[in-house]
Amino acid sequence: MTEVSRDLPDYIKPCGKQSWKVSVWVQPGAKSEEVVGEYQDSVRVRISAPAVDNKANKALARFVASRLGLKARNISIASGQTNRKKVLLVESDVEPRWDGIIPPCA
Repeated sequence: MTEVSRDLPDYIKPCGKQSWKVSVWVQPGAKSEEVVGEYQDSVRVRISAPAVDNKANKALARFVASRLGLKARNISIASGQTNRKKVLLVESDVEPRWDGIIPPCA
């Protein structure tokens, strides 16, 4: 894989040839699951799962993976397991569809 062909937001950082770190601010227990904007140098995501028994973390991995066109196994939590601000590690042989987690301009 070559260098990223376009500029990515600051919350997405390449981390090797086939991996990226994505900073995410999570709002668990929301009514719907959606990307809602940027907050504190992170992409802000609402997840319907509650923040108990690792449910929100698993739901976040599934949601982000689906938005990127990947499988949940391609997403892991690198840091922030028990915090709202998390860093996700995205590993894939192909570059993800970043527009799935880039919020539209207001």
